[in-house]
Amino acid sequence: MSLYHRKGGELIYQIGTAYFGCRDEDGRFSLDRLKQLVESAPIRALEVKLSQGAKPGLGGVLPAPKVSAEIAEARGVPEGQDCISPSRHAEFHDVDSMLDWIEMLAAETGLPVGIKSAVGEMSFWYELADAMQSGDRGVDFITIDGGEGGTGAAPMIFTDAVSLPFRLGFSRVYSIFAERGLDDDVVFIGAGKLGLPDNAIVAFGLGVDMVNVGREAMLAVGCIQAQRCHTGKCPTGVATQDKWLAHGLDPDLKSERAANYIKTLRRDLLKVSEACGVEHPALIGPDLVEILDNLSDGRLLNEVYGYQPGWGFPSEADQARLVALMIASEEEEVETEGPPESAEDGADGENLTGDESVLE
Repeated sequence: MSLYHRKGGELIYQIGTAYFGCRDEDGRFSLDRLKQLVESAPIRALEVKLSQGAKPGLGGVLPAPKVSAEIAEARGVPEGQDCISPSRHAEFHDVDSMLDWIEMLAAETGLPVGIKSAVGEMSFWYELADAMQSGDRGVDFITIDGGEGGTGAAPMIFTDAVSLPFRLGFSRVYSIFAERGLDDDVVFIGAGKLGLPDNAIVAFGLGVDMVNVGREAMLAVGCIQAQRCHTGKCPTGVATQDKWLAHGLDPDLKSERAANYIKTLRRDLLKVSEACGVEHPALIGPDLVEILDNLSDGRLLNEVYGYQPGWGFPSEADQARLVALMIASEEEEVETEGPPESAEDGADGENLTGDESVLE
């Protein structure tokens, strides 16, 4: 976690295989350093990264020239040396030991703890769901990263061909937990080109509670996918320590662009939800989304991915909370804006704001 993460916002702190930011001098995980970090920053949850969509089962290398003093301090590694991330965790080796470690993290920090992973061979997920059925141990949330996930630090064979696309991977994992009645006990998060509203709607229809946005936010601040991240010569200044190139990244301008992107994404998701007759994207079910194979054939999500009735929705209690939250939000907006004072505000009393709730 860099100094910039402390300038606002609530954080999910991701613990990767190299334990950056919470490691000792030998590169091993340090609980004391993690607790110090949690106490000093607005961290609201811990995410244990098992793998990511672009390079599952593969470690990482940050070349020495890119390990500046600032990065070295944030990661807890020597400056000017190659920074190596292992391909797997050293603190656990199977589902049982992973759950023990996760429970320890939750007890010591008081935070929700989840996992992030791409999806390939399915035995791990069956073992995890079976181990959680007793209710004694478990993860608080699961982030499924699709193979569409992008990074400039992955070999092309991994980027293009290793791990399942989001829709396949997520639906398979969700089904395992839903079959055991555990889907309401876990918060599901999706990632992998879900910053596009149509993809996000499909994800919500499949049962995600939240979506992660990475690539699309990078594009909003100027990334052109030049695929030069590893060279230190990013032409737009997004992924470089070159001071001359970094001038191309104006934080004041780009922050506005990023904010506009997020606002537009949220607006589009809510408008599609309204078109579907529900108050919130999480209430869009697999029976409201149709996948078209071609111009003459299409099937609903629940048919494509074998969902049973009731799958893909939050619990009934959470659905009620969502509806109440959205109603309260609309009422607050009505009180803020107020109704039109006269018919002069719009032809025949038409609401020029485009918000029907104002007239209601």
